[in-house]
Amino acid sequence: MIQFGIKDIVDILIVALLLFYLYRLMKNSGTLSLFYGVLAFIVVWVVAYEIFDMRLTGTIVDKFMSIGLIVLVILFQDQIKRVLIDIGAHGNLRSFMKLFRHEKNDDRDHSEVMSVVYACMSMSKSKTGALIVFQRKVPLTEYEKTGDRIDADVNVRLIENIFFKNSPLHDGAMIIAGHRIAAAGCILPVSHDMDIPKNLGLRHRAALGMSQVTDAICVIVSEETGGISVARGGKLKVKISAPDLEHILSDNVG
Repeated sequence: MIQFGIKDIVDILIVALLLFYLYRLMKNSGTLSLFYGVLAFIVVWVVAYEIFDMRLTGTIVDKFMSIGLIVLVILFQDQIKRVLIDIGAHGNLRSFMKLFRHEKNDDRDHSEVMSVVYACMSMSKSKTGALIVFQRKVPLTEYEKTGDRIDADVNVRLIENIFFKNSPLHDGAMIIAGHRIAAAGCILPVSHDMDIPKNLGLRHRAALGMSQVTDAICVIVSEETGGISVARGGKLKVKISAPDLEHILSDNVG
């Protein structure tokens, strides 16, 4: 007779939770079909090896699963790093520590946010394309290296000059880290999500791709329409107003 107890329930819940995180990870990275392939292998392995005791088939599938796990780690190392950082980062502790932050730090954070908001408003009116990335918990050092080092205070004029149409850096992304403009002209990973509207260009795809592999906040100004968009957590929100942009950045940057 099969014994089924609390330990088995906990075991099933853990496996279900791992599959859910894997599903969400691959959905955000636009590789959901790969998830179904992995799930199919798991089902075949369980049925063949555990239920029907088919040792040969089970062993072959088991070897494929071992190799596949290594391949998945290599392919999705950025996403896995993001998940681990999110799990290890104590968001509640961070919010608690904000209560003890010096008032000047809060003023600096808001000044930084407002500089970006004002610059985006100005570039929106002139239909100047821009892509600004705010670093949060996940370091963006490897992406900074793809552009030119700036290391300057965040201010409106510098942002507008960098994204001016005749500027050599206007096509790339600007990265803001540690309350400084760290680099500009940076190359970001492009999302291959098929759900992205066709009228959105490469900047929006790059911003969405960046938000899928890191926890960064990406602000986009469309060169075609002048519309402001924000990408975060693998989601893209378009037609953002200046007050909404200020609210999003104030709540998530600092």
